[in-house]
Amino acid sequence: MAIWQWAILALAAVWALQSFGVWLQMRHYTDVMKGISNKYSEGFVGAGNAKGRLGKGVIVLVVVDKALRVERFLEMSGRSVFAKFARVPEYEGLPLDALRDASGPLSQADAGLAVATARAIEQIDKARGAGEEATPAALRTAENRA
Repeated sequence: MAIWQWAILALAAVWALQSFGVWLQMRHYTDVMKGISNKYSEGFVGAGNAKGRLGKGVIVLVVVDKALRVERFLEMSGRSVFAKFARVPEYEGLPLDALRDASGPLSQADAGLAVATARAIEQIDKARGAGEEATPAALRTAENRA
């Protein structure tokens, strides 16, 4: 076989491995979302993401009850398809407005985490019917830090 044929074969193998990894990560995301939906049937779920400049991204899932208290805060960050959701208990139990506040507990967090959280809160606001006016200021503040 010629060298170019080996290169195409290697490229196809790497592409197949990447596709398998993406499938595994999507399956994990779907399983987590199903688990959240089953466990927290009352309230709202927001999912937000932020892409990093060098490939590290963040996905955040925020679950709030009807009183808008954070019941579950999950973060997945990393550069590979092997990243998993991790619970962040220091944000759980807080009112949603505390996360929304630009000077709140997320002010010391990574900019990607703040952007992803602001986007998740925006989804919760849309689901509640509160309109789009509630989150953009926090989102702009978090994006400016990124």
